[in-house]
Amino acid sequence: MTSTEPPQMAFPTYDGQSTPATGAALFALGSWLRRGKASPDARQLFLEGGREGDAFYRKRWSYDKIVRSTHGVNCTGSCSWKIYVKDGVITWETQQTDYPSTGADMPEYEPRGCPRGAAFSWYEYSPTRIKYPYVRGVLLDMFREAKARLGDPVDAWADVVEDPEKARAYKSQRGRGGMVRVSWEEAMEIVAAAYVHTIKQYGPDRIAGFSVIPAMSMISYGAGARFHELIGATMLSFYDWYADLPPASPQVFGDQTDVPEAGDWFNSQYLIMWGTNLPLTRTPDAHFMAEARYHGQKVVVVSPDFADNTKFADDWLRVQPGTDGALAQAMGHVILKEFHVGKREPMFLDYMTRYTDSPFLVEINEVGEGAHDGIDPKTLVPGKFLTADKMPEGTTGRTENNQFRPLVIEADGTVKDPGGTLADRFGQEGAGHWNLNLEGVTPALSIMETDQWEGVEIALPRFDLPAAPGQASIGGGHVLRGVPARRVNGRLVTTVFDILLANYAVEREGLPGQWPTDYMDASTPGTPAWQEEFTSVPAGAAIKIGREFAANAVETEGRSMILMGAGTNHYYHSDEIYRTFLALTEMCGTQGRNGGGWAHYVGQEKVRPIMGWGSFTFALDWARPPRQMISTGWYYMTTGQWRYDGAPASAMANPIKSSHLDGKQLVDTLVESVQRGWMPCYPTFSKGSTQLGREAAEAGVPPAQYVSQELRAGRLRFAIEDPDAHHNVPKILANWRTNLLGSSAKGTEFFLRHMLGTGNEVNAEELSEGNRPASVSWRDAHPGKLDLMWVADFRNTSTTLHSDVVLPAATWYEKHDLSSTDMHPYMHCFDEAVNPPWEARTDFEVFQTLARLVARLAPDHLGTQTDVVAVPLGHDSPDAMTMVGGAVPEQTWTPGRTMPKLVPIERDYTQIGYKFDRMGPLLVKAGLASKGVAFNVEAEYEQLGDLNGRAPMDGNAGEGMPLCDTAIKAANMALRFSGTTNGALAAQGFRTLEKRVGNEMAFLAEGDEEKKITYQDTVLQPRSVITSPEWSGSEHGGRRYSAFVQNLECRKPWHTLTGRPQFYVDHDWLLDMGEALPVFRPPVDLAHLYGERPVGDHRPGQQGQAEVAVRYLTVHNKWAIHSQYYDNPYMLTLGRGGQTVWMSPADAEKIGVRDNEWIEAKNRNGTVTARAVVSHRIPEGTVFMHHAQDRQINTPLNEGSGKRGGTHNSLTRILIKPSHLAGGYAQFSYAFNYYGPTGNNRDEVTVIRRRSQEVQF
Repeated sequence: MTSTEPPQMAFPTYDGQSTPATGAALFALGSWLRRGKASPDARQLFLEGGREGDAFYRKRWSYDKIVRSTHGVNCTGSCSWKIYVKDGVITWETQQTDYPSTGADMPEYEPRGCPRGAAFSWYEYSPTRIKYPYVRGVLLDMFREAKARLGDPVDAWADVVEDPEKARAYKSQRGRGGMVRVSWEEAMEIVAAAYVHTIKQYGPDRIAGFSVIPAMSMISYGAGARFHELIGATMLSFYDWYADLPPASPQVFGDQTDVPEAGDWFNSQYLIMWGTNLPLTRTPDAHFMAEARYHGQKVVVVSPDFADNTKFADDWLRVQPGTDGALAQAMGHVILKEFHVGKREPMFLDYMTRYTDSPFLVEINEVGEGAHDGIDPKTLVPGKFLTADKMPEGTTGRTENNQFRPLVIEADGTVKDPGGTLADRFGQEGAGHWNLNLEGVTPALSIMETDQWEGVEIALPRFDLPAAPGQASIGGGHVLRGVPARRVNGRLVTTVFDILLANYAVEREGLPGQWPTDYMDASTPGTPAWQEEFTSVPAGAAIKIGREFAANAVETEGRSMILMGAGTNHYYHSDEIYRTFLALTEMCGTQGRNGGGWAHYVGQEKVRPIMGWGSFTFALDWARPPRQMISTGWYYMTTGQWRYDGAPASAMANPIKSSHLDGKQLVDTLVESVQRGWMPCYPTFSKGSTQLGREAAEAGVPPAQYVSQELRAGRLRFAIEDPDAHHNVPKILANWRTNLLGSSAKGTEFFLRHMLGTGNEVNAEELSEGNRPASVSWRDAHPGKLDLMWVADFRNTSTTLHSDVVLPAATWYEKHDLSSTDMHPYMHCFDEAVNPPWEARTDFEVFQTLARLVARLAPDHLGTQTDVVAVPLGHDSPDAMTMVGGAVPEQTWTPGRTMPKLVPIERDYTQIGYKFDRMGPLLVKAGLASKGVAFNVEAEYEQLGDLNGRAPMDGNAGEGMPLCDTAIKAANMALRFSGTTNGALAAQGFRTLEKRVGNEMAFLAEGDEEKKITYQDTVLQPRSVITSPEWSGSEHGGRRYSAFVQNLECRKPWHTLTGRPQFYVDHDWLLDMGEALPVFRPPVDLAHLYGERPVGDHRPGQQGQAEVAVRYLTVHNKWAIHSQYYDNPYMLTLGRGGQTVWMSPADAEKIGVRDNEWIEAKNRNGTVTARAVVSHRIPEGTVFMHHAQDRQINTPLNEGSGKRGGTHNSLTRILIKPSHLAGGYAQFSYAFNYYGPTGNNRDEVTVIRRRSQEVQF
C-alpha cells in the first residue's frame, strides 16, 4: 500500500531495524554526520571501543566559539557568562572571570553565578520552549471568517470582540488549551488589528503593556515600552506591584532604592541581615558577607526561620513574622536613651542636626473636632511643620516659596531658615543656597536647649492593643508623653527630635507623661520588654544588638549596616517597618558612609544608565509626558477585587481623631487620589482620550479647559468611578519578559474571573447592597474585560496558557541587550550566541514589526489624532509645591492643582514605524532631565548619528535623524544619553547641580569626561560605570558605591520637604493614618477586617477534617528565580518536583499530616493543593509556600471543586494602603516606580487541612 504520509528522516539501522527520527531535525541530521549510534530521541550518542570512547568526552567539551552573555531573570546577579557554541548549538555555560578588579584590599566580584544560571542552557532546546506563534483556536476561526467576509483585519477584529456572544466564546476558553499554530504574519496581523480598533473605538489609554525589572534586559523592556508609549498606551509599573518597592524610601529620603553595591558589605563592621536571605537570593554576592567576618565584621540575622543565612550569624534573633517594627523600635529606644540623651554622643548629635529633620520645628495643636471616644478635644497632638509663611516678614532672608520653607530655632530663641529645604530647590532665590551648609545657623536639636521652654503632654498613636469591637481603629489607642515646647509667633512648637524621643519612650527630666520605669517595663510601647511580647525576641537581645549597632557606628564612623528585603517589605505596613529600620541608620549617622546605612535588596532594580535608557524606552524623543500607571491600582480595578473588599479605611487610621478617611472604603481612597492627581489612572475618563481631543477642538477650547468644565458640569467622570462600564474597562494587555499569572498576580483567581472571564476558584462573596463603596458605581461584573491578552515568551507558563496570542521569543543567549544591577557597578551585555531557533524572534523585532503594522493599518482607521494625557503631580519638579502644608485642598477641578495636569499630544499613527526606528527631535529641543537636573544632549545626538547612522531624507518622521532601528543601536542610545556611561554628561550634570547647591560637585566625574561606553565595549568586558547625578552615591576613585555619599560629602540636600531624611512627615493622609512617625504596626488583623480565622485557630477532627489557621508567607524559592528555573529538571530534582507548603511539626501534628503528604490550603481568595514539607526550621503558626511555583508542574485537582489546584497567589489578594496613595506634596509626589500602592501579600492567613492522598491531575 502506498503511504501518503510525508517521508521521515531515518536514523542509522541498528540490528536490521530503522528507527524514525523523533527529535529535532537538526539533531537527527547530526546523527548521520557523526560516528556512533544515536538514541531514538536524537539526544544521546553512543560510542564503543578503547580510545574512541574518550572521543565523546573530548568532543563534548570542545567548542567553536565562546560568546559573552548574561541572564535576564531578576535574580539581581547580572553575572557575566561564557556561552559555548558547537556546530551552531549552545552546549553549556560557565562563569566569566574578567571583571575589572576591586583592588588589593577586598575580594573580587568574580566568579559570579549560581547553579540556577548554570542550568539555563537547558531551556534553549527544552520541551517547554515555545517554537512557533499560536492563537487561541476559537478566536482564530472567528477572526478568519470575519476577515474573509469583511476584507479588513481591523473590521474583522471589531466584528468578533464587539459581539458579546463571540467574545464570550473565546474568553471562556482561556486556560483550557486549544491553541493553534499560525504564521508570524497572521499572529501579528491579529495583534495589530486589535490595537488599531481599540485606539479607534476607545482611545489608546485602554491599552496597557506589562513587563518587569528593566535592568535585567533593558532594551527588551525598552522596545515594548517604546511602542506602547508611541501609540499613547499605558506602561504598567512593576516595582510597587511586586511589593518590592519600599514606600519608606520616598517617605524618608525622597529617593527610591538607592543602596550600596554588594562589595560595600565588606566595608561594614556590623552587618544586620533583616528580612533578606543573602545566600539564597543574592547567591553570587554572598561571599562578601562571609569573607568580611575574617576582618572582624559581626553578623546578626533577624528572621522567623532558620534560613540559609542564619548559619553565618553571630547572633540570631528569631522574630515573629511581621513584628520586626517592634524590635527596631525597642532598639531605637536603647540607642536614643543611652547615646543621644545619656552620653550625648557628639557624632550622633551632629549628624542628627545637619543631616536629618530632627531640629525642625513642628506645631502642636489641640485635637479639636473629631476627637474619638475617650479623647479630650483639648488633648495636644503634633501637627504641621512651622514654615516661613507663618512667621513675621523678615524672619528669613529668602522669601520665595516660603510656604515650603520649614524652620529651625537657635538657643537664644531666634527662628531661622537652615537652607536646603524644598523652597530653595526651585526658583531663582534658591540658586546657590540649596545645600546643607547651615551657614550662619546653629540649630537647637531640642527645645530644651533654648532659653525658655515648658513641658507639655502630647498624645501619640499606638496600634499594638488587642483588637476589640467598637474600636475606631483596629488595635488602636494612644500614649501620653511629654515634650518641651515654647511659643513662636503665637504658635506652640517643639522639634522633631523632641517628638521622636517621646515616640520612642525616652524620658527626660521635667517632662510629663507615661514613661517606662526601665528596659524591662512592658506596660508601655517602646521598651525591649514590650517588644518581646510581640516578637518573641528576648528583651536582653534587643538591648544588646541595639547597643552594639550604635557603639560600632561610633567606633567606625558609621560603618553599621542593615540589609533588608522581601522578608520585611512584603507586608501591608512595610513602610512603617522600614521607617523603624531607617530611623536606626539615621540615629547612628550611618547613611552616606561606606559600609553603613540601609541596603534594600529585592529585585534587579538599578538601571544604571537610567536617563538614556528612559529616553529610548518611553519615547521621550518624540512625545512627553509618557503614560505610566501604578500596576497595583490597575490590577485592583481590572480584576474586580474592589468588589469583594469593603474594608473601611478608618479601621486602619489614626486612633486619636477622625480624618479624611472616615466613611471611605479602600477603593474610595484610590478614587480620590486619582481625582486629585496624586496617582495616575488609565483609562482616565469616561470618554476616550482621543475623543476628548476631538471634542475640545470642536468646542474651540484648550483640552485642559474643556475637560475641567465637563467635570464641573457632570458630563464627564473619571473611568475609575464606573470601572465595569464597557467603555471604561481596559481592552488589551501585552505581557513580555514576565509570567504575570504564575508569578506576581496577587489574587490570581480574581484575575481569571474578572480580567480574563474564564474558570476560577474565587471563594469570596461580592459586597452586598448597602456595604458598597460610595464613590464607585456598581454594575454587574464585566465578564472578562480584556479583549486581548497576548504574550511573548520563550517557555510555556501560566500566562502563555491563558493568553489569546502567544509569540515565541528569543532567549537571553539569542539577542543583543544590556544588563545592570544594584549589586555591582558594571554594565553587562547580552550577545547573540546563536540565531533564535525555530521561529523565535527577539522582543525588539516583535515590537518593531508591530509598530510598522499599526502604521500600515492606520491610514484607513486612525490618521493623526490629539491625545489628551492626564498626568499626576510629579516628583523632582515644582509640582511638589502644589499642596501647601500637605493639607488636602477643596476640589475645584483645576488641572495641575486639584486634579491631574492635562497635556495634549498630537499622534500621527501612520508614522509610528518610522518613529520607532529613529530618534526624535525633542532630544535636541528639550534635552533630558534626571532627578530635576537638566541636561543638554545636542552633542551626544550628533555623536549617535555618526555611531548609529542617520535615517534617509525620505519625507517621513525622523528623516536625517540618528537611527535606533536595531537593538545594538538602541543600546548605544541608552548608553550615550546617560552620565553613568558618558563622562561628559556626568560632568555637565554636576556643573549644573553646583549652581543650585553652591558647593563643588564636578570633581565626582573628574577624569571620566572623555569616557564613553558603547555596546561593543560591554561585549569585550564588563564596564565600570561613572559617578553621575542620576544616582546619589559615588564610585569616584574606585571606591565601592554607597547611597547618599553625594548628600553627605557635598552637602547636597535630599529630595524632601526639609532637604534631609525625615523622621516626621506631615502630609494630611499620613497624619490621618497615624503615621507621622516610625511606629510599630502589627500584621493586618484579617479576622476583624474580613472575618478570616485568626492565626492559631485549631479545629480538631477526623483525618481530613482537622484544620489549623496559619500565617501564610510566599517566600523566595531556593531552586528557582521567581517562576524561572522552576520547570527546569535540574532544579526540580533538588526540590520536591512540584508545589509544596513548608510547615512546622507542631502545626502538622494538629491536622495529622506527615512530611510529603498532600494538603489543601484555603481562604476567602482561593484554594491550593500541594505537598507538605514538615520542617523544624518553620515556626509554629506560620507556613511558607515558595513564591512562583507555577501550577503546570505536578499540581493536582482540588478535592472539593475538581479544578486545578491554585498557584501561590490563589490565596492572596490586593490590599490597598491609603498612605501609599498620598501625593501632591514634597516627597509625596508621583514618579514611575517611585511611589504608589504595593502588591503586599504577607498579612494573609489560610486554613490548612490534610486532604485525600489519592490525587488526580
